[in-house]
Amino acid sequence: MRLKEINNKAGYVIVYTTVERKKDAIRIAKILVKERLSACVNVVYGLNSIYRWKGKTVNSKESLLIIKTHRNLLSAIEKRLIEIHPYELPEIISVDIKYGLHNYLKWINDNIIK
Repeated sequence: MRLKEINNKAGYVIVYTTVERKKDAIRIAKILVKERLSACVNVVYGLNSIYRWKGKTVNSKESLLIIKTHRNLLSAIEKRLIEIHPYELPEIISVDIKYGLHNYLKWINDNIIK
C-alpha cells in the first residue's frame, strides 16, 4: 500500500460545509484557497439534504464543500466561514485524515499558510 498512515499529531483534516446556491459554493471555495486556508476545495453539486430546522423537516438541494487543510487552521477557517457563509448556522465539521498519499499531503502543506 502506498498510502501512508499519518501520526494523529500530523494534523491533516477535511472540513465539510454545505450551501444551497452554487454561486456561494464557488465563492467560498475561491476565498479559502486564495487566502491559503485550504490547499483545495472540492464542490459537489446536487446533494439532497433532509434536516430539521426551527421545528420543521426541510428537504433541500445543497452543494457540499470538501476542504483540505491542516488542524492548526481550523480556528481561522471557522471564523472565516462564519463571516462569509450565507447560512444562519453553517455546518462546519472537521474529520482527521488517517491515511494519505505522502506527496499529496506534502502538497497540501505546501499550499496553505503556516
